[in-house]
Amino acid sequence: MNSPGDEEVGAAVTIGLLAAWALHDAEELATVPGWWRRELPALRERFPTVPEAVWRRAGSVDGREFALAVGAMAAVVAAASAAGRLTGGRSAAYQAALNAFGLHGLVHLAQAALVRGYTPGSATSPLVVVPFTLWARHRLRRAGVLRATRPRDLAVGLGFAGAATVGAHAVARRLTGATSARPR
Repeated sequence: MNSPGDEEVGAAVTIGLLAAWALHDAEELATVPGWWRRELPALRERFPTVPEAVWRRAGSVDGREFALAVGAMAAVVAAASAAGRLTGGRSAAYQAALNAFGLHGLVHLAQAALVRGYTPGSATSPLVVVPFTLWARHRLRRAGVLRATRPRDLAVGLGFAGAATVGAHAVARRLTGATSARPR
């Protein structure tokens, strides 16, 4: 029987983050633009306290911009996965990205519960995102390299995911030449 620290953290754990992310984001790429077009009117009506600027921004993201944002996020996840691979899973960036990925999956499940139905990303979250994150954290723990996770770390993980998403969309908007959806 291996004791903690005797196991090596392999590519399945570190580069696996990129693979799991790619499966999850393939679902989002396939569903986000059409879902927003179909659901935006009902969401506006159902959630009237959401500021109109949020709805305008969400509705202004076309398929091309979304695909570019996914590509920009791919670079972030690939860099975190590579850092994890190079450090045997010890990289703080890799572990933060792993935590952010798992939390992102929980956010998708919360969104689906809130709308009482399918939302883009909610199919792969319980099948890929959450199980992969729990498995990878288990493997890191068994190898003795998992950093302690405090509530602050979870907040940092969500903040990281949010900032990376905003940054990816900013890059995509710049590349597509899209204008901001601000009222004039």
